[in-house]
Amino acid sequence: MTTPATPASPKPAGDDRNLVAVDAVTATSFEDRLHLFWTKNGNAVLALCGLIILGVLAKGGWEYFAHQRELDVEKAYAAATTPEQLKTFAAAHSSHPLGGIAQLRIADTAYAAGKSADAIAGYDKALGMVKEGPLAVRAQLGRALAKVQAGKTAEGTVELKQLANDAKQFKAVRVEATYHLSSLAAEAGNGADVQKYSEQLMQIDAASPWTQRALALRASMPVPSTPAITPPATPALEPKKDDTAPSVQVKLPGK
Repeated sequence: MTTPATPASPKPAGDDRNLVAVDAVTATSFEDRLHLFWTKNGNAVLALCGLIILGVLAKGGWEYFAHQRELDVEKAYAAATTPEQLKTFAAAHSSHPLGGIAQLRIADTAYAAGKSADAIAGYDKALGMVKEGPLAVRAQLGRALAKVQAGKTAEGTVELKQLANDAKQFKAVRVEATYHLSSLAAEAGNGADVQKYSEQLMQIDAASPWTQRALALRASMPVPSTPAITPPATPALEPKKDDTAPSVQVKLPGK
């Protein structure tokens, strides 16, 4: 007896998604739209995600590298303890703030040793490395004092006055520059300028130690002597004519 063929299982009624191709016109559900979008843009989305991940990794790697490089610079600066080592460090890190600080230390050492020319050159180099901010102002003050030490008092005084009279300048720099001006005036025996600069210091910062030192300088200056006032000479009195005196008559001959 022949076995009848097994009929194919009928598909559920209403499930015809596999019978019609889904496109922008026929996509009606969210799943269809998402499938259509991923089919068209999946590769681009994956590429964009890859770029974002690479960017994050690159940024993290750069920050890590920069941090390690900064640590290396700080270690090298800490290890520079001799003038020659400081010169080498400053030359190798001329664009780094620590390089400017190293150059300032070189100039300060020369100034303390009385090597005025080397100090002036050192401060000029520092100003070429740090063009603004507290380090630059510190170099300007040091250069002015080095010029005074070198005998270029007029040039140094001009630079000190510029710092002292600049209202936008750091207060600490202004008071130190003004004190040095009063010190120069005291050395020249100019008591009037010592008093002027001490009063200027009182206006800038009365509590500063530089102000107290300037006041001590003013107190040590000799008090100007007042010239003796000579009373005006009394004019001589003419003798008073006595009208009661007898008149003298001269008798001429033949009269």
